[in-house]
Amino acid sequence: MNIGEAAKASGVSAKMIRHYEQVGLLPPASRTEAGYRQYGDADVHTLRFIRHGRDLGFSLDQIGELVGLWQNRRRPSRQVKALAEAHIRELDLKARELLAMKASLEHLVNCCHGDDRPDCPILDELAAPVGKTSGKANGRGKEPPRPA
Repeated sequence: MNIGEAAKASGVSAKMIRHYEQVGLLPPASRTEAGYRQYGDADVHTLRFIRHGRDLGFSLDQIGELVGLWQNRRRPSRQVKALAEAHIRELDLKARELLAMKASLEHLVNCCHGDDRPDCPILDELAAPVGKTSGKANGRGKEPPRPA
């Protein structure tokens, strides 16, 4: 099948199929005499595997490891489990970071009057130097200078 058919069968775009070939997640496709890529059922199966891995948030490097483990029928499952557990820890950290961002933003939204006044603690916070806050959202400090 050609790249468009492989894309449709796997749920992976043709652009991403070419990318996965380029980074080594998928072996280079065989070519027709005219130079068009040709894919088989095994390629589509691998593409689906990659897509599912991406859907679970695995990085391309992690997926490369998983593809290697998946293709090696002699591998112990403990290697796969260890990789998945490490990914769960990464996801937990990201989830905590997202919840902290959400809480900070909710605080700023609650401090903003949202009326016709120009004062806005949300914008003040975004304009504050990295690592420092304006203090405006807490009712502390002065408003930092705005760009001219």
